[in-house]
Parts: sequence; C-alpha cells; structure tokens
Amino acid sequence: MSAREGWHEEKQSAFLYRVLAEAESGNARARLFSQLADSAEKQAGLWEERLRAAGQPPPHGFEPDTRAKLAARLIRTFGGRSMRPMLAALKVRGLSLYSVPSLSSGHAMPTTTSPERRHRAAASGGSLRAAVFGMNDGLVSNTSLILGVAGASAGPNAILIAGVAGLLAGAFSMAAGEYVSVLSQRELFEHQIALERAELAEYPEEEAEELALVYRARGLDDAEAKRLASRVMSDPQSALDALAREELGLDPDDLGSPWGAAGSSFAAFAVGALVPLAPFLVFEGTRAVLVAAAIAALALFGVGAALSLFTNKSAWASGLRMLSIGALAGGATWAIGKLFGVAVG
Repeated sequence: MSAREGWHEEKQSAFLYRVLAEAESGNARARLFSQLADSAEKQAGLWEERLRAAGQPPPHGFEPDTRAKLAARLIRTFGGRSMRPMLAALKVRGLSLYSVPSLSSGHAMPTTTSPERRHRAAASGGSLRAAVFGMNDGLVSNTSLILGVAGASAGPNAILIAGVAGLLAGAFSMAAGEYVSVLSQRELFEHQIALERAELAEYPEEEAEELALVYRARGLDDAEAKRLASRVMSDPQSALDALAREELGLDPDDLGSPWGAAGSSFAAFAVGALVPLAPFLVFEGTRAVLVAAAIAALALFGVGAALSLFTNKSAWASGLRMLSIGALAGGATWAIGKLFGVAVG
C-alpha cells in the first residue's frame, strides 16, 4: 500500500467513524467512534508526513469514494449495526462492540468473558443451525418435487429419477453457493487481517492507542486499558490476534473453510432430500407415495422441533408449523402435478 493510498484509507475511516458517532449519538459507542475518528486522522497525518519526506506533494483535500458515501447514507438511514458487513469491508474497526448490548445504555461490559470462547460458541451454534436448515431445504424441496411428479401419475421410474435428480441438483447448488459465500468472506477477512498486520508494522503506537480505546469502551478505566493494550502489543502475534478480534470482530483461528462449508451443505441437503425418496427404493405406486408422505411429515415435524432450539419457542408449536408449511408446499405441487397430468393425458 502506497503512502497516498494509506492516507486516503485513514481519512475515509475517519469520515465513516464520524458518521457512526452521529448515528450512535447518546450512547457509549458515539464516544468510541469519535475517538477512533481522531486516531484515524492522526494516522492519516503520519502518511502525509511520509509523503513530504519522500518529496511528494501532500494530497489536496479529501473526498470519500462512492462506496463510502453509500455506506454513510445507509448508516444514517438504518444505523451502523445493520451495516456491519459493509463497514468491515471498508476497514472500519471497533465493530465488535455491536455485539455488546449494554454499551447502548452506557453501562460497562463485563470483562471476564473470553473472546475466543465467545467466537467458537457462536461458530458451533451457527454450524448446527446451518445443518438443520440445510436438511429442511432438502426435505421440503424434494418432497414437493416427488409429490408433484407423483400427482402427474408418472411411473415409479420417473418418480425415482426425478427424486435423485432433485437431490443431486439441490445438493450441488447448495454446496456451490456455500463455497462461494464462505470463500468470499474468508478472502475479505484475510485481506483485513493483512491490512491490520501492515498497520501494526507501520505505526504500532497508534494501533496500541486504538486498542486501548476499545478496551476502555468495554468497561476498563483509562490506566488499566492502556496497560492491557501495552502488554498485548509487546508480542506481535498476540497484538495482531487482539486487533483482529477487538477492532474487526474476527477470530483469526476460525475464518471458515470453503470446502468444509460446501461439504456440510451438500451432506445436509442430501440427507433431507433422501427422506422422501427412500420409500420409492422399496415400495411402488400409491403405497410408496403414502409412505413417503408419512415419513416426510414426521421428518418435517422433527426439523421444526429442532429449530425451536434456536428460537426458544415450544417444540410442539415449531414442529407443527414446519409440518404445516411442508404439507402446504407438498399439497400444492401434488395438485399442480395432478392438473398437469390430466391436461397432458
């Protein structure tokens, strides 16, 4: 990164911090973002000094780029919390504080929670949740497809082929989408960490000040925040890890595996899609359709009950809701298939 690019990035960060401070007016985050804006301005000054030392003319005025202007408009409209992914891409730090509800009322955050434990717990819960939803997608989509083909009075071979095709097409589609999604996210995170590493090498004292600001906003007093930041910054690897966690809200040890995400999505969808397909490997005709519908109904209820783990709702209510949704989708496709079969016949 050139000195001129570094200057522009820090000025743009300061611009966005001030927009965030304005949007968070009245709570503890506003002060943090104002202080981060001042810190970014100071770092922009260091880049400007470097330009002068190299005999290059300093930049004349600052103009945020189109993406930063759009981000500012969205922040003013929807608030900073909902814009976190976009702000992270724009190298805005301190976003981990949005995971601390107590800061909105100005109360200090407890300082005993391990960031690593918190991140890993979230990651584990997210993986389980993704697996449940993947199974649900496979279950609902393939049940609907099979019932639609069965409603058109297709033969058992046609139903079986349609079910296998639906399983493979859906599983590969889910896997490809998850791979691209996680890969893009990982590339963004790696880029952000690389920028943080470069900044840590360029101006470690300023980075220590920013880290102390985050610690202070999390409930530590000024002296303790500075001591903790100084101790963390004494080891470059620990410093980079802390900056990634506290300023960017990232866990460097858990950036996500694109292949792992693709494989788990494929497997979850395939398992769900196999449920209504399995009876057609054993039975034929109306009996196979009825058995498939019954097994799918039980599985839908089970998936709905499992989803209650993430919503804190009644397992019975959640299971019945999912069963109703699946029954509606399956009944609609069966009716459409029946009408289509009659029309063609």
